[in-house]
Amino acid sequence: MDKEERKIINQGQEDEMEIYGYNLSRWKLAIVSLGVICTGGFLLLLLYWMPEWRVKATCVRAAIKDCEVVLLRTTDEFKMWFCAKIRILSLETHPVSSPKSMSNKLSNGHAVCLIENPTEENRHGISKYSQAESQQIRYFTHHSVKYFWNDTIHNFDFLKGLDEGVSCTSIYEKHSAGLTKGMHAYRKLLYGVNEIAVKVPSVFKLLIKEVLNPFYIFQLFSVILWSTDEYYYYALAIVVMSIVSIVSSLYSIRKQYVMLHDMVATHSTVRVSVCRVNEEIEEIFSTDLVPGDVMVIPLNGTIMPCDAVLINGTCIVNESMLTGESVPVTKTNLPNPSVDVKGIGDELYNPETHKRHTLFCGTTVIQTRFYTGELVKAIVVRTGFSTSKGQLVRSILYPKPTDFKLYRDAYLFLLCLVAVAGIGFVYTIINSILNEVQVGVIIIESLDIITITVPPALPAAMTAGIVYAQRRLKKIGIFCISPQRINICGQLNLVCFDKTGTLTEDGLDLWGIQRVENARFLSPEENVCNEMLVKSQFVACLATCHSLTKIEGVLSGDPLDLKMFEAIGWILEEATEEETALHNRIMPTVVRPPKQLLPESTPAGNQEMELFELPAIYEIGIVRQFPFSSALQRMSVVARVLGDKKMDAYMKGAPEVIASLCKPETVPVDFQNVLEDFTKQGFRVIALAHRKLEAKLTWHKVQNISRDAIENNMDFMGLIIMQNKLKQETPAVLEDLHKANIRTVMVTGDNMLTAVSVARDCGMILPQDKVIIAEALPPKDGKVAKINWHYADSLTQCSHPSAIASEAIPVKLVHDSLEDLQMTRYHFAMNGKSFSVILEHFQDLVPKLMLHGTVFARMAPDQKTQLIEALQNVDYFVGMCGDGANDCGALKRAHGGISLSELEASVASPFTSKTPSISCVPNLIREGRAALITSFCVFKFMALYSIIQYFSVTLLYSILSNLGDFQFLFIDLAIILVVVFTMSLNPAWKELVAQRPPSGLISGALLFSVLSQIIICIGFQSLGFFWVKQQPWYEVWHPKSDACNTTGSLLWNSSHLDNETELDEHNIQNYENTTVFFISSFQYLIVAIAFSKGKPFRQPCYKNYFFVFSVIFLYVFILFIMLYPVASVDQVLQIVCVPYQWRVTMLIIVLVNAFVSITVESFFLDMVLWKVVFNRDKQGEYRFSTTQPPQESVDRWGKCCLPWALGCGKKTPKAKYMYLAQELLVDPEWPPKPQTTTEAKGLVKENGSCQIITIT
Repeated sequence: MDKEERKIINQGQEDEMEIYGYNLSRWKLAIVSLGVICTGGFLLLLLYWMPEWRVKATCVRAAIKDCEVVLLRTTDEFKMWFCAKIRILSLETHPVSSPKSMSNKLSNGHAVCLIENPTEENRHGISKYSQAESQQIRYFTHHSVKYFWNDTIHNFDFLKGLDEGVSCTSIYEKHSAGLTKGMHAYRKLLYGVNEIAVKVPSVFKLLIKEVLNPFYIFQLFSVILWSTDEYYYYALAIVVMSIVSIVSSLYSIRKQYVMLHDMVATHSTVRVSVCRVNEEIEEIFSTDLVPGDVMVIPLNGTIMPCDAVLINGTCIVNESMLTGESVPVTKTNLPNPSVDVKGIGDELYNPETHKRHTLFCGTTVIQTRFYTGELVKAIVVRTGFSTSKGQLVRSILYPKPTDFKLYRDAYLFLLCLVAVAGIGFVYTIINSILNEVQVGVIIIESLDIITITVPPALPAAMTAGIVYAQRRLKKIGIFCISPQRINICGQLNLVCFDKTGTLTEDGLDLWGIQRVENARFLSPEENVCNEMLVKSQFVACLATCHSLTKIEGVLSGDPLDLKMFEAIGWILEEATEEETALHNRIMPTVVRPPKQLLPESTPAGNQEMELFELPAIYEIGIVRQFPFSSALQRMSVVARVLGDKKMDAYMKGAPEVIASLCKPETVPVDFQNVLEDFTKQGFRVIALAHRKLEAKLTWHKVQNISRDAIENNMDFMGLIIMQNKLKQETPAVLEDLHKANIRTVMVTGDNMLTAVSVARDCGMILPQDKVIIAEALPPKDGKVAKINWHYADSLTQCSHPSAIASEAIPVKLVHDSLEDLQMTRYHFAMNGKSFSVILEHFQDLVPKLMLHGTVFARMAPDQKTQLIEALQNVDYFVGMCGDGANDCGALKRAHGGISLSELEASVASPFTSKTPSISCVPNLIREGRAALITSFCVFKFMALYSIIQYFSVTLLYSILSNLGDFQFLFIDLAIILVVVFTMSLNPAWKELVAQRPPSGLISGALLFSVLSQIIICIGFQSLGFFWVKQQPWYEVWHPKSDACNTTGSLLWNSSHLDNETELDEHNIQNYENTTVFFISSFQYLIVAIAFSKGKPFRQPCYKNYFFVFSVIFLYVFILFIMLYPVASVDQVLQIVCVPYQWRVTMLIIVLVNAFVSITVESFFLDMVLWKVVFNRDKQGEYRFSTTQPPQESVDRWGKCCLPWALGCGKKTPKAKYMYLAQELLVDPEWPPKPQTTTEAKGLVKENGSCQIITIT
């Protein structure tokens, strides 16, 4: 239909989708019904599996505005289809008793948007189409989100709360009064119940959903087919296997639903108090909350049932559910722009930007504080699945499919098997027609060949290795909620680490302080807790500028604040509820030094005389707190010394930020040098500042002032130097990763030079490596964005260009030898601001910087996620290891995210380590590689099993014979299942190696392996099949045949004459069948041993005792029944007696087969082919110090046909980062020289959009 009928919803977001409108068509429905009857219900199944086909087959295209059904398709690489039914929400049933403005809004269909400004309303409101008087709104639900028709934008849009397009001013002016009951009822009709409903499906529903899986339908088809062919035993075995598989699957799925349901049910229904317009307080259930309700936060705390913005009072909150950080966080009320000194009335409220003022759903409010008898109030901004917790639960309920080459290739491989089956299908039909076989037999036998080629046990076999790996990970303390990711972890070639708490110890120790007096640094002091400093502004800042609080009598808060407060030895007291109620202006928190520290004499400092008019008591009250913001990199407080007329402002934070907010004359001239000296040694440095506030600033004014009005024109007071020690295991783990050719990257919120120093200490950057700092500046005053390149160790000598020139990074020339290049390793370091500027203005430089970027400092949580994406864009398989505090997004985005925090936030991470140590990273990669290789082994084995059995049956079909029921049973149950489930038990190799396993099945080595084994097995089976016909004793077998020519055999034959007349119908008993059965039985075991690889990714197979025992037992059993026939066994397996000489001949065929198979697999493939490839890689085709995993080269020629496989080497590498490395080796302009600048150009030139200008 028209192109305009394709619209986009959620544009620019992660869940962006195309939307198409359809109406039900009766004639199409009639045709489909007829088709369902004709195909015996198969068409119905097909339409159940394919939503797109279902809608297109039963509906006709219609305008989205008037449609009955919508078809949705995701715009990501998966292009998944969904369909949803349009529902009508009738508003007539709900007369709204509300103010006139509300009625007007309702008649315009805009009541939903919650935005008072008409222009905003038009942008966000949900409008009814055309018939306004009908009071009906059309909507559909997809993935627990309701999408309403919006007439303004002529599209469906999800219902927004107060989290978008609402200014901070309007939150106070228009929403802080609360809702009338009528408005509340109306909004509830639209927003629905405030709950994150995780319905646990009934067992019956889950069973139907599981049974209708295409795989089980194929098994059902197989079972029916085998039953018609009287293969009852095997059919029964498959039924039992399927039932066990379905039951275990149902159990695990239901268990996950129950766990998730229990996790979200904690706050599902609590009683809450809300304020109504007339200031009355009404108690309602939390499920009745709607955006715009004013909720009263109870004194003793609560679990938040929604997202709400604090407008009155202060709360102490435990956000471990969301952030993984169990440290209590202080939340303050949203600044009210209308009463601020510097009005910022047009700033829009955003839960992320204003997260220090937002209470998130699922987080626990431990206690509240209020002043002057007012209630602690918060306005509800989001409810249900729109909340932060709701979004987290949605991401678990509806995860993105895992895109991994192995799974894509697996489907491709299955398609190949289906194609092979198709050939067999056609061959069987033609052969049977030529031999004048009955039609019924032709149908059964030709369909049977399909069930043989696509093995029903394949999925069970594939998951076995992953389940075993998951168990092994659990033993070493790594828990996994996404088992499919274990295989992907085997491919990781780059790991990002958070610094604090991951590479370094969690806590910081106070190393010392360096105070400033008269704009000059004093010498560093170790002890802060002494009588000389007790009444200094420096210690007052340490005592007040923090977010500590007492919870049940114990001081708790940020570990950094705790360390600083403990270092001065002061006492913190909080006002009780009674005191707060009694006194109008009581200070909520008071700090004071211990009595033994207070000097009895009057202090020496004249400028501070006024502080000590009451020498007996020295207390400081904290009047207002501006919490630490990672975006601003600072925190500040307003405090007052008891008895003092003026208030003080204290500030602490990142030294560069604090210095920029101080009077320039108070900052020492050598500030930059002193700071660099400390940061280069790996110290964490925090700066302090102070200023006296004007006397006119009263307590009430301070409560509403903006932080910008306080945080300026300060006096610089000095530095606090904290030591962050490396964890003991960090250097060894990083060294193991480097040896294994796995790149390591540091992503931290800390200072750049500290991060570079830690990177050097832990071995991420080697002593001889060079560090280039990229300092990017955004466009300003008409000037374009630019990047200044500094050479890290020469930053202190910036004023002496000549000094730097001598240390310049060697510029690579085309004729440089690779050996010289190996010596000039370099790393890029940058901070979050520079990273953002580069992403925006220097797109073409991003891949180059990703290739060598090692230190990313001062990174905000969303920037960490962007970095992971940028690395993935150049084809790295990225792992992320963090403590969960602010790494949730990055942990989710990475191919393998490992959280070192055991808290509920680990729900966001596929892996969680019980021990907070990075030693889990190499362990996970080792297990991932072992699981990946196991998957390959199992897949190869199952493919060979299919082809061997397929070829056996095809050979026997040529003489109108087949394998017997018990022969199938013996092969499928006794050999295949036992081998598959034991060959997956090999544990991981004890150390990481530089090689990486191939990432997909379609790689040269694996294809060669499978194809060579297929040719060998087919060859030896054919040899046995045709050679037996050449034997002098051979004849077409009949019950009286006596090839053994012994009395025993005559007795054997005569004793079983009765059964054999019956079995002759299928012509199973014959010499060809017996020969093919024995040879193929051994072949399954031969390929199992050939494929069960050990080193370098798994322990050798002889250490897998279950596998060794199973294989030896099966070998002995088959050998025994082949060389020394047992009548009862021969009767069950329908084996005929052949001369002993032929049995020995079969043994020789099997031994030669084993020798050839294992030689080709172990010697030719592993020793010759792989080494040729690796050596070519080493000889410098595009070798690059830290970036190339050798296995990429195997993948590179994987899809080339083998005869010219070696010729494919001249092609460019597949991974983008390898291709880039190859290019950069011969780029004379890269890396940039120190003290040069790269400017962004408006016009794109042929060689890219950047130009390098050398500063002279």
